[in-house]
Amino acid sequence: MEKDAQIIAFFKTSQLIDIFNTLADGIYISDAQGTTLWLNQASENLCGLPKSELIGRNVIDLEAMGIYKPSVTRLVIETGKPTTTIQLVNNKGKFLVTGHIIPDEKGNPELIVAHSRDITEAARASSQLEETVSLLKRYSEEIQLMKREALQNMSQALIGSSRSYLALLELVKKVAVVDTTVLITGETGVGKSFLAEHIHQLSDRCGSPFVHVNCSAIPETLIESELFGYQKGAFTGANQSGKIGLVKMADKGTLFLDEISELPYHLQSKLLLLLQNKTFMPIGGTKTYTADIRIIAATNANLLDLVRMGKFRHDLYYRLNILPINVPPMRERKEDIFPLLHHNLKKFNTKHHQKRRFSIEALDILHHYEWPGNVRELENLVERIVITAKEDEIQVTDLPEELRSIRDFEENIWSLGGKFSLLERLDKIEVEIISQALRSHKSTRKTATALGITQSLLMRRIKKYGILVDSDDAH
Repeated sequence: MEKDAQIIAFFKTSQLIDIFNTLADGIYISDAQGTTLWLNQASENLCGLPKSELIGRNVIDLEAMGIYKPSVTRLVIETGKPTTTIQLVNNKGKFLVTGHIIPDEKGNPELIVAHSRDITEAARASSQLEETVSLLKRYSEEIQLMKREALQNMSQALIGSSRSYLALLELVKKVAVVDTTVLITGETGVGKSFLAEHIHQLSDRCGSPFVHVNCSAIPETLIESELFGYQKGAFTGANQSGKIGLVKMADKGTLFLDEISELPYHLQSKLLLLLQNKTFMPIGGTKTYTADIRIIAATNANLLDLVRMGKFRHDLYYRLNILPINVPPMRERKEDIFPLLHHNLKKFNTKHHQKRRFSIEALDILHHYEWPGNVRELENLVERIVITAKEDEIQVTDLPEELRSIRDFEENIWSLGGKFSLLERLDKIEVEIISQALRSHKSTRKTATALGITQSLLMRRIKKYGILVDSDDAH
């Protein structure tokens, strides 16, 4: 203290003021009641008022005028101790301000000195840093997604350039990065299973198991034990060591429940519990287990119709239908037929060591075909043609009879010089339309709805023309 007094004595008062005024930081001195006594040049510039209008004014009044907020001097007076805060001065920027108490000889507060430092740039840099970190995180996620896409075996299910299919693929990318239940719907053969696995491979769970369960392929008496497992001695004939179910095998990964509409009604409540709480109980068990899994379900049935018929739980339907994805059939994306045909031709040429190519006539028939079996039918048909074609150029005669008959029918039905009368042509057109609709919609009820007629009228037409209908489809 004695040395400090010596140093201060060395300087004249005017010199000390000059020193304070050279500082970039603000120095603001008030008495113990908050009346302004003195401030340096930096503080004067920040306050935006000449020193003469500030000295003698109380900090509370100046705060009310909006010169600075909050007043650190006021906070020091109220708390009775040194205080640091972020202060906005005259709407010019943010400042880190600390108020110090200078006591008199008896230790009572005599002066309050506020020291302010401009942190506007630092705050801006911090905000920019947060934005940059957020941006880098998003870029990192996108890069990871692109890496996963690059590692995918781009099979026929992801071939297509139609507007509807490109929109589907964009939706799949968005769905893949969120860890939520997905319901994939669409006709048989559109590629629902492949799409489910593609979602898994694009997700954060890609390094963990993808367990595919076909609910229609497992006998009803076994599906509960297959899914949830059982404890040893749970039932007669059970493995004495018990069995781990497919749910537990999918832990940390994805459980794909294909043909979910075929899940027995009495098991649907158990699946609902798994969806809601990620918990399950093996057969014969006395305690629940947890499974960190994502569930993807798929069906070609109308689950809402099954709900109305009492065959599917409505609460399970709504729990599954959080992120619905509908895969369009081939007849709704004709632009994708050529790319799919050529992709599969190349694939099976390689597999079977052939050099097949399509003739223009064969391609025309394949392009106009309705493809009721969708992508799966197209893939199987191309492999069959590659194996059985007589020459390297695939001709119309190499196509299956049902496809050739469509072309023959069209040529004969529209030719004015043909052998058919008008009524015969109209009958044949009606037969072809009904037959195609039955192949596409599988049941007479759905076919009648698609054709805009009653089911009874459709059945009369089927009987009149002798159209063959599978007994399973006649409902």
